[in-house]
Amino acid sequence: MNYYKKNQVEDLSKYHFAFINVEETNNVFKITLNRPDKKNALHPQMINEIAFAMHHAHFKNSIWIVLFEAKGTVFCSGADLKAMMGQIEPNNSTIPHPEKDILIGQLFNTIYKPTIAVVNKDVYAGGFLILAGCLFVVANKELKFSLPEVKRGLFPMQVMASLIKIMPQRKVLDWCVRGCSISAEEASNLGLLSHITNEDQIESVTNKLIDEIKENSPKAISLGLEAYDHLCNTNNDHEYLFKMLKKAQESNDGKEGLSAFKEKRKPNWQGN
Repeated sequence: MNYYKKNQVEDLSKYHFAFINVEETNNVFKITLNRPDKKNALHPQMINEIAFAMHHAHFKNSIWIVLFEAKGTVFCSGADLKAMMGQIEPNNSTIPHPEKDILIGQLFNTIYKPTIAVVNKDVYAGGFLILAGCLFVVANKELKFSLPEVKRGLFPMQVMASLIKIMPQRKVLDWCVRGCSISAEEASNLGLLSHITNEDQIESVTNKLIDEIKENSPKAISLGLEAYDHLCNTNNDHEYLFKMLKKAQESNDGKEGLSAFKEKRKPNWQGN
């Protein structure tokens, strides 16, 4: 996380979000895309807001899980094409601009906390940066997923980079080149979705997943995700992994987990 400093993002109440809603409840931080009239197209300032909120979640120990949802009839339609052409819609957001352009894929790589996308509407184009970035994606099995960029003279470069980390490369290229739609079942089989269910069961499936994650040490999970990010960018470095294991063992959660095991009781996680 290197777009905003820790002291900038500590108190969200000082800022106004124009394109997203944020809420923290029971160690879960919910980010809701809230531009339904534009099919949640990613306005440049909307991307800044998402990054700002994710930095807040990254730095705050009481947040163990980050949950993405969306209002409206489309989860996310991708980049705001009008903004790409210089027609940037004015807004009343008070979120500061970062010193450099935000790469959404990097946000998900470095948040080091479990991320869940709850998808109950169709997804297009750059919206897959959120789905591919999240560790878990719970989706309505009736949805369709589309990559139409080539039909607009573009190519989903960043989306492609994110998708090839979780899907077979040839399938990703096929999808990008043909600009077609795939079903939720196919998206699940290819690794894009972790859970597919009926629309009326999405909430219960998501809550069960959250409960399962919260049974485990948030500190251990955070360190593990940090180690995973390191592995993705280097060769298998066992010296580094041993160092990260020791760090987990010496954390308060590590000590509490071992004590709870020894005392045959449920651990009381603190997230540090």
